[in-house]
This record gives sequence, C-alpha cells and structure tokens, in this order.
Amino acid sequence: MKVIHLNSSDSAGGAARAAYRIHNALRDLGVISVMWVNAKHTGDWRVESSNTRWSKAIKWLRSQFGVMLGKAFRSDNHILHSFAVLPSNWVKLVNSSDADVVHLHWVQGEMLSIADISRIKKPIVWTLHDMWAFCGAEHVAWDERWREGYLRDNRPAHESGFDLNRWVWMRKMKHWNRPMQIITPSHWLANCVSESALMHDWPVSVIPNCLDIERWKPIEQTLARELLGLPLGVPLILFGTDGANAAHHKGFDLLLDSVVKLQGKVNSLELVVFGQLAPRNPPNLGFPIHYTGYLHDDLTLRALYSAVDALVVPSRQEAFGQTASEAQACGTPVVAFNIGGLRDIIKHKRTGYLARPFETEDLAAGILWVLSHGSLHSSDIRDKDPTASDVRKQARERAVARFSNELVAEQYRTVYNQLTF
Repeated sequence: MKVIHLNSSDSAGGAARAAYRIHNALRDLGVISVMWVNAKHTGDWRVESSNTRWSKAIKWLRSQFGVMLGKAFRSDNHILHSFAVLPSNWVKLVNSSDADVVHLHWVQGEMLSIADISRIKKPIVWTLHDMWAFCGAEHVAWDERWREGYLRDNRPAHESGFDLNRWVWMRKMKHWNRPMQIITPSHWLANCVSESALMHDWPVSVIPNCLDIERWKPIEQTLARELLGLPLGVPLILFGTDGANAAHHKGFDLLLDSVVKLQGKVNSLELVVFGQLAPRNPPNLGFPIHYTGYLHDDLTLRALYSAVDALVVPSRQEAFGQTASEAQACGTPVVAFNIGGLRDIIKHKRTGYLARPFETEDLAAGILWVLSHGSLHSSDIRDKDPTASDVRKQARERAVARFSNELVAEQYRTVYNQLTF
C-alpha cells in the first residue's frame, strides 16, 4: 500500500503538523507513505517539494493571486478565504505516480484548484482540518449558507461586493461530481459535512488527529518549571495565541473576561501565554503574566504543558483542538467551552472541564474546578477537594487510549483498504 499525502506545508500551521504526524504514524505501521508539499521546512527526506528559487517564486505568486482576488469583496468575517482557482502540476504528478491512494489535507493557498481535485484519477481520502471543503471560500463559517446552499438571496448583511463565496461554492458543485471519502478529526465536523448542502451524501468517518504518546508524555512538573524559568509553588494556567488573538472564533476576548472573574477567588495564581512575546502594553488581568514567545519544537511545548496546572482553550469554534490533545497527553487538564471538536477530547470533570458555551462565568468556574482537583500547587485554592480523583492521570490515560499513533494509523489503513479492494 502506497499513499501520497498532499498538504501546503509539512510543519507550518496546525493542519500541517497533523498531516505530518499521520504520515509518520502510517510509516511506523508499515504503510509506504510519502508527503508532497508546496513549502518544506522539516528537512525530512520523505517529504518532497521543489525548493528551487524559481519554484519558490512561482508558489509565492500563486498565493498572492488569492490575496488579490479577495479584494473583490468585503466581509466582517476576516478568517482566511481561499479561492482555489489556478491549476497546478500536482495532478499530473499524482496521476502518473504508483500511489494506491491520494490523501488530501490542507491543499489551499492555491496548491490545488477546485478543478484540479476533480481531475485526480486515483482513490481519494480527504482529511478536513476546517470547514473550507463544504463552504464557499471561507475556512470558518459565520452563517448557515453551507447548510442551505449559497443562494442569491441568502447572502449575509456583513458581506458586500462580488459574491466570491457563492462563486467558489458553485465551482465546487460543478466539478466535484464524484463523492470522495471524507475524514474528520471530530464528530462535530463530521456532522457539519453530513448537514452541508455540498457533501451531505458523501461518505464521512471520524478519525482523531494522532500523537506519538512516547514523545508527548509528562515531565516532572518542578523540573519542567525550572527548565522554562517559571515560578515554583504557585498555580499556573496556560493559554496559547500563535497570533490568533484577533480571530473571533478563538475567543481571546472570552478568556480575558473569565480571567478577570478569578480575582479574589484564587491566591497566587499566575498566567502563562505561549505563541507571542510580551506586548508593548500588556493587559492588566490582576495576575502576573509570563510570555514564552513562539515555541519551535515539540520538546519545549511538552515541557510547557507539563509545567502548568491547566490549559485554557476559549474557542468559539474548533474543528479538533490539537493543543488540547497534546496537553492531555502530558497529563495536563484542559478547560474549554462545550463546543466543536473539544467535546471529543475533554471528558467533563474527569480530564478537564467543559463550560457552557460562551458563559465566561462558567469558564472561570471551570478553571477553579481544575485547580482544586488537578493542581499540584493548589493549597491556596478555596474549597479544595482532598478526595478528588487524579484528573491529571485520567487526562493522560484518555490521550493514550484515543490519540496514539498506532491506533489512528490502523484506522486510516482500514479506510485505505476499503477504497482499494
């Protein structure tokens, strides 16, 4: 069995990291797996890309075409929009290869056009990492057009100019006449596929994103804090930004509101932010804040998860929640709203806390609950329950049982075999 994975990059972004992990997990299982990308960063010989100056220039120009096209319309939804217009050479290479299966991941950024995808002659598996495949041009939808169809009379009031979302969706309807096998990392995203006007009758299965559980495992907390220069003996809560603070669906505003509600309820609490350096005018949330900057390697991120007492993921929408699964693999409980793919990762009051969607008072209550049940430094937390079960241990056990490389790769191999035999 030979599989070619197509993704825009092998490491830049959450989808790239997920795709690269799936590719490696399959190789460990004995599947012949290669990865073809537009932008190669890992140096892995099993990842193929043309990195000549000319090819890099062409790829950059292709991506800029989408930026220029996006200026033809206005929308309050500032999340990435992809138009997938320009044909590429990837389809010719795929069709002439000896691959048994073509596995698509995040192929936007003008890597593949909508028409390109329809010209692939080999069996296709497509793992979705956001909503783009069944939407118009948007990667995160704010309205119901993906359910209703992108009609002339249901365009939202916050859009103006040429209706690019309808134009992209109509091209998908025109070219994608052959249903492809869709994989989603969460039941929420699978339900979206089944409810969509475009893919409602396509086959869809749920396979979570995988983790190397021997790489992603707890480090003794005091050691982890010493390695990272974080304070000892106080509760620490972590949240990540990666430049996404302005993204409405990431819920940074909800996080700020919930943290303010913790004032007077927790003694000695401190916050840790990864993904950015300290801003010129940092917010005053009533607690000390430590900024780690962008973390470039898994080992440092593993140490960071192990060092803190809880990770908070305040997203309004999340297709999966890779930081949540990574944190739990390191034995760190996660607090989030009860939405999207996070429901597949967090077991309420066992491996973390799922707050009522978008009630910041309950999110704050969830942080307090985790600190009182799973913190190793929670002696100052009011109403600590000394008989509470080990939330950290259960978080690790759940990650091992659901996200391990071998388990996820075997599920993918089963899908491949069903398509080829």
